Amino acid sequence: MSRLAEFRAAEKALQEQLAQLESLKNDAGLKKEIEFEEKLQALMKTYGKGLRDIISILDPNPGKASAAVAAPKQRRARVVKVYQNPHTGELIETKGGNHRGLKAWKEQYGAATVDSWLRG
Repeated sequence: MSRLAEFRAAEKALQEQLAQLESLKNDAGLKKEIEFEEKLQALMKTYGKGLRDIISILDPNPGKASAAVAAPKQRRARVVKVYQNPHTGELIETKGGNHRGLKAWKEQYGAATVDSWLRG
């Protein structure tokens, strides 16, 4: 790339950045943020406090909230239950009560009776 092309590209980039800077200067939200920062800096200077002091005042337990969000509680793994039908000798292994064969047994023999077939 020639020096003239480099110069023109840099000049164009500069003009774009200046236009972006002007649009930011007219942004009401940015003006409010700048005003807030200036007032906060003045307040911190008045009371002799630093940013760490402000953070510790606003969030005295910083580790607790972030730890709860970062690592949600995990459910305990379900235990495999083994039922043996004494009439047929058939075994059913399940981790929950939603097994088709187990439901059929409970319908036929009653839930209390089937629960007594649980092997240890």
